[in-house]
This record gives sequence, C-alpha cells and structure tokens, in this order.
Amino acid sequence: SRQIGIFSLLLRFVPTPIGNIADITPRALEALERADIFLCEDTRVTKQLLHILEERYNLQTKETKRFYPLHSHNEEAFLAKLHKEFFDNEVVYLSDAGMPAISDPGAALVAYAQKNGIEYEVLPGANALLTAYAASGFTSNRFLFFGFLPHKGKERESALEEALYSGYVTILYEAPHRLLKLLEALAKREPQREIFLAKELTKKYQKFYKAKAKDLPPLVGTNIKGEWVVVIDAEENGTKNTSAVTQEDILSLDIPKKQQAKLLAKITGKSIKECYNELL
Repeated sequence: SRQIGIFSLLLRFVPTPIGNIADITPRALEALERADIFLCEDTRVTKQLLHILEERYNLQTKETKRFYPLHSHNEEAFLAKLHKEFFDNEVVYLSDAGMPAISDPGAALVAYAQKNGIEYEVLPGANALLTAYAASGFTSNRFLFFGFLPHKGKERESALEEALYSGYVTILYEAPHRLLKLLEALAKREPQREIFLAKELTKKYQKFYKAKAKDLPPLVGTNIKGEWVVVIDAEENGTKNTSAVTQEDILSLDIPKKQQAKLLAKITGKSIKECYNELL
C-alpha cells in the first residue's frame, strides 16, 4: 500500500516510462491517484498505462476521472476555450512516454499556466535524451538537443549542417525508417566523427552502438526497428574531417541566408548579424 502525500498544487506534469514500466516514480503514482482530470497526448495510451499500473502497483484512480486529448494538433484551440475554473479540479498532463514538453506536447500548457497564474509542478522522471547522453561516454558537459530533424528537403539539410557544426555534442531523435539515411549522411559528411546510438532505451531489446560515422551503417545493418537516440560528438572533441568545411562550402549550400549566417558565424567568430549583413 502507498501513503498519499499532501498536495497543494492543482496542475501537475507527470513523466511516464519510456519503456520499462518500473521507471514510474512514487510521486507520479500519487499524482495519478489524486487526479480528477487527465490531459493526455493520446487518451488511449494513457488509459492503457493506467491499466498496467493498476495491475502491477495496485494503482487506484478515481472512478469519476475524466480524460481529454491535448496534443500538438489541438492544443491552441483547446487552451483558447479553457477557463481557470477548470483547475478547480486536480489536473495532470501526460505525454505518451517520457517528459512532457521535451520533444512532446506540454509546453503550451505550461505557458498557459504561467499567463493565468495557475500553480503547477513538473515531476522529474524518465527522459530518453538524458539517458542516452549519460550512456554515450562523451565527456563534454555541454550539449544541444535538436529533437527530430525535419523529415526531408532543404530544412533537413540545413538542420543537419547546424547539428554537425554547432561546436557542441548534439542529440537527435530519429524514426527507424529514416535512420539509415541519416547514418549514410553522417558517414558521407563526417566519416571520422564519433557517434553514439541508443536503441529502444530501457526496453527488452535495448542496444548501444558507438563508432566512427563511416563504420556505423554496416555495424547497425538492417536491425533498425524501434526508437533511436543519436548522439553526435562535437567536432572539436573528435577527429575532424580532412576536408573541413569552409566559407565557400557554406556559401554554396542552397539554404536560407539566415542559416548560412549561423554557420558562417561558427567558423569565422563573427556575430550572426554581421555575417547576415555581409550576405545581404
């Protein structure tokens, strides 16, 4: 049995396991048991999670609980119709897996709470990017998180360039059907750059790969089903490509001038504004 703590807040953002159900925290279980309203990225996923928690941890939620979908496609309209009285109830928000608002919906609800003076709390818990970074073995204490790159076209090309030449360890999420294309692009651009891959974190088939970019495609092979986190070592901490990127390389890229200015600033030491004005 579990003793329920005393809560004074009425809105809680509750992280959920990214794979292993045992990663749910006691504080998260308490918040779920007290909740009157569940705001969910996907109500079906949340209901399934509650069912599993009921069986494994004897979770006892309120019979009168209500579920509402709140995701990236409807959050603007949902929040526009919301009244502060909604939070006279105990409300929790859950994304499908991991920490709300980190490459998941939830940030707009945080901003709504701040704007409307609603007390809220974010519970700590499972998170794929931090787990992968800790497992990577890269020793830099600074990193950038890009989430998912744009799916295709110039936007993806531009984002990948920025990720590679940011000067920091960079963490990406990638879908399995785009993983091999990403690995091929990394091998072509930065064959000597060290890359760490985490597959299916905390799950039964969790697997880690760490190698130079040129060696990863054959190492990974076709075993790409599942969710992936890609951690790219900073250029300054690894072996640089023998054909280092130049200003001419950046100027030849068919990308917006603002993106060119960002890349030029990285290799020239000038400000982004100064580079942008020169491009104009």
